[in-house]
Amino acid sequence: MSKKSLAILTIVIAIILDQVIKIYVKTNFVLGEEVVIFDWFRIHFTENNGMAMGFELGGKAGKLFLTLFRLVAVTVLMFWLIGNIKRKVHNAVIIGISLIFSGAVGNIIDSVFYGVIFDHPTHSVATLFPEVTDGTLFFGKVVDMFYFPIWSGDLPNWIPFVGGDSFTFFQYIFNPADSFITIGVALLFIFSKHAFPKEEKKADTHKVKV
Repeated sequence: MSKKSLAILTIVIAIILDQVIKIYVKTNFVLGEEVVIFDWFRIHFTENNGMAMGFELGGKAGKLFLTLFRLVAVTVLMFWLIGNIKRKVHNAVIIGISLIFSGAVGNIIDSVFYGVIFDHPTHSVATLFPEVTDGTLFFGKVVDMFYFPIWSGDLPNWIPFVGGDSFTFFQYIFNPADSFITIGVALLFIFSKHAFPKEEKKADTHKVKV
């Protein structure tokens, strides 16, 4: 398989998987609904306006800025991926960049389109392509669902500032796109010599005349 085909296949599979899971959760779960798979793994439907891990920028202006920033970022990622394909770098680097690109695109789809292709009921599941929707293009919410509360308890009192506070690891809820970005970054870190090669010093070609 060529490196171009590998990149395309990775991107297509990742984006489809991300969107299928998000659409299923959004059309089958009420916002806030949780299904316990194991004590340490749950499907918990939530949405956010902002960045990964639930962080947000202020108001509609912040939301629009974040969406536009993501659009610029995926454009840069696309050119970086094309450049690496031409350089014939290690397949792990191609997969890593493709996963980061896919994750960014997956969350962009939520932010740009989910406000208008879904309705937004408060106490029932959403409908895909409803006859009437009150949402706005570029102001959709990102769907999250994976929750891994591996450990919950009170932190030891000897820990500065947070000692004695209740704590859950891992408390953040995320989605497939976030996972793809994390895996992609990890691959680039592991194969950093291939992803970020250092320029070899050119040997001095000047000959000393005797």
